[in-house]
Amino acid sequence: MSSDDDTKLSGTSYAVLGLIGYLQPCTPYDLKRFIEQSVANFWPVPHTTFYAEPARLTRAGYLTESQESTGRRRKLYALTDAGRSALEAWVHVPAAPPPQMRDELLLKVFLGADPRPLLRERLEWHQRKLEELQGYLDDVRSAHGPEGIERSLVGGTAYHDSFIELTRRWLADGSAGELAERDRPLAPTAE
Repeated sequence: MSSDDDTKLSGTSYAVLGLIGYLQPCTPYDLKRFIEQSVANFWPVPHTTFYAEPARLTRAGYLTESQESTGRRRKLYALTDAGRSALEAWVHVPAAPPPQMRDELLLKVFLGADPRPLLRERLEWHQRKLEELQGYLDDVRSAHGPEGIERSLVGGTAYHDSFIELTRRWLADGSAGELAERDRPLAPTAE
């Protein structure tokens, strides 16, 4: 078993530890499904992580691995005491790096695209996502689910709701079109 000093834990490592801790025991497929319906809404996790990260965390001593003796012989993961301690310590650090935005719509607008068709499409996406998250929030509340999951869903619904309001305002007052015409990037000058 490795110590925490030997194995670097990333935000994704902690997400995997936390979700396995919540579901345990769980298979990589269970982890994949739960990630897609939960943290992927604010913390994208590459598909290869569903299989590679639990195995890496097992080698480091943060998870246990067992395998079904019959049937599909799926691997099952659960937290060890070291995994639980590492997760608990990380969760209670009162700091987090600022969020990073990666939005192709904004990149296209920055480079001169007409934002109106992009904003219409994005408005529909935010509305669908808000409905999806509101459904999850309603389910968590009716099941008296974990407070942390409820809090993250409240944050997610507020995020999408604010973008819906902003996008509707931009589309209604025409400012999105004005910005596209008025603020086109400058062409490089020849010297």
